[in-house]
Amino acid sequence: MEVQWSKTLRPGGKWSGAIGRRKLLRFTALGDGANVALLLYNARDLTERYNMPDTLKAQHVSRLTRGNVLMSDNGRVLAGIVEDSLGWHDTISGLTTRELTDAKYGRTRFQERRNEWLRSGYENVAVELVRNGLSARDLGPVVNLFSKVYCDEEGRMHFQEDHCREGATVTLRTEMDVLAVLSNTPHPLDPRSEYPSVPVLLEVLRADPLDPDDSRDECLNFRPENRRAYENTWEYQLLLG
Repeated sequence: MEVQWSKTLRPGGKWSGAIGRRKLLRFTALGDGANVALLLYNARDLTERYNMPDTLKAQHVSRLTRGNVLMSDNGRVLAGIVEDSLGWHDTISGLTTRELTDAKYGRTRFQERRNEWLRSGYENVAVELVRNGLSARDLGPVVNLFSKVYCDEEGRMHFQEDHCREGATVTLRTEMDVLAVLSNTPHPLDPRSEYPSVPVLLEVLRADPLDPDDSRDECLNFRPENRRAYENTWEYQLLLG
């Protein structure tokens, strides 16, 4: 398929933008150990956004991969994961903060290092939310693309260091007009002592319309809850015209 638009998210970089439905968002890690924090909102109504608890509960999962969907707090599908070379993307660990970034990598300030200062995920996302008429109070749990975190029997969280290799990809198919907010900042559990320097390529391609009768579509047929969320989305789109 032809790439309609592309952008490379440099290390520490951020981006946000409205992306129409029936698009493919393909992320490619341009080095080992990538991590991109992702938030999705309904571009037509920013009060509707990705809901982590409902997404995980409805699909009986704690991580996301091919066949899973990102559900909104209104029970609709914002996007589904249609391709994934990794098999695991973290949903439970959140973002780095200013305090965590300073403690792990050393204190930096824009005044001294300009664009080379070390950004935190929370600050990046907060800035992009303000740019779109929102605020930090609209920030919720993120999806950390390319990262794997699992829990042991005692409930301790473990970050798998060798999970993402250069060239790893994950592709989302949008089912609504979405506002995407992205931050290419370290995973909060990444044990590396040096600030990771891994660019990530984002490409937007056209997606074919989803056939409600397609038994092969993994996102639609992953669970009955997925189909109900798609039906809610189709109804919403129909009434909008």
